[in-house]
Amino acid sequence: MSQEVAGKMSGDSRGALAAGFLRNHMREYGILIALIVIMAFFQIATDGILLRPVNLTNLVLQNSYIIVMALGMLLVIVAGHIDLSVGSVMGFIGALAAVMMVTYDINPLVTSVVCMAVGFAIGAAQGYWIAYFKIPSFIVTLAGLLIFKGAILLILGGASIGPFPNFFRLLSTGFLPDVFDATRFNTLSFLIGAGVAVLVFAFAMKQRFSGEGDQDEPTALFVGRQLLVAAALIYLSWLMANFRGLPNVLVVMAILIAIYSFITNKTTAGRRVYAIGGNEKAAKLSGINTERLTMLVFANMGMLAALGGLIFAARLNVAQPKAGQVVELDVIAAVFIGGASMRGGVGTILGAVVGAFIMGVLNNGMSLLGIGIDYQQMIKGLVLLAAVIFDVLNKRDG
Repeated sequence: MSQEVAGKMSGDSRGALAAGFLRNHMREYGILIALIVIMAFFQIATDGILLRPVNLTNLVLQNSYIIVMALGMLLVIVAGHIDLSVGSVMGFIGALAAVMMVTYDINPLVTSVVCMAVGFAIGAAQGYWIAYFKIPSFIVTLAGLLIFKGAILLILGGASIGPFPNFFRLLSTGFLPDVFDATRFNTLSFLIGAGVAVLVFAFAMKQRFSGEGDQDEPTALFVGRQLLVAAALIYLSWLMANFRGLPNVLVVMAILIAIYSFITNKTTAGRRVYAIGGNEKAAKLSGINTERLTMLVFANMGMLAALGGLIFAARLNVAQPKAGQVVELDVIAAVFIGGASMRGGVGTILGAVVGAFIMGVLNNGMSLLGIGIDYQQMIKGLVLLAAVIFDVLNKRDG
């Protein structure tokens, strides 16, 4: 009898620990559950159209530049700042690329390197005023938004420029070739996707049982979450392999997500960014060069905005005067929905990616249901407001 009682008490204790962990990590689990619920709703509401291979591929292509820029915006927001200029910088870089490649026939690789460098310089210039002169980032980047919106019109002369060379377009419209030459199924893409899923699961298990990472999470919850992620990656890879395989831009995104996850979780620089957002004065007193790191955070944002501009321009196959308008709102919303705190110091790369996919699924699902753009904007605004309110209440309860 005592063993039964002890077993029951042990089970109750494990349940209490799991419940307590979920309460303390509601944001991390909440956004993942929200994405699953939203996808399930639109999958049912659209009679299965949402997860058809062709639509899933379009969903990735349509939101790729948002996800890329969300990686940089996360670091900006974690550091306690904001960047309103990313949409205009994105459009400006697309216009610059069009002038270089189409008008002056400059090599696409050379153009891409130059454009990325220009984006880095733009971000560094804005970060310099924010870091060293303590001008609020809202003001500096709002000025950047206006400046580069005008620069787009100036460099394009008010007209669209295109089309781009086919090699450049492969960035957004190309797919991994299938070396196995299977009929109507890209075996290589599926094997890569499945391999990544296995590697992610194995790496997570290694970290868990070697004592690294968050050891407070109950083992059952941890393993269940990792299995869910691995199963989702394999299933999505199988779906896309049934269409044309993995898009090139998805490979670029995956590499960037891995790099920035490593930077934020495993490097001193990444931890210092969180320290600045948590308490800049304390970070400076501890020996962190807060000014230089803040400037580099904005320079990184400018570089990723440039990459987003190249991806967007390659997808449209033309540079337009209105490119990038209100894109900054989608990028910022993705980061906040993904769990970043408006106070700074809190947020994860994977959270930002999930937040971007939530925004993308909402856009795609509502379009498939024929919901007008007016209602779409209102619904996205309410989702963002709900995420911020949840953050405020969560902090208050804590």
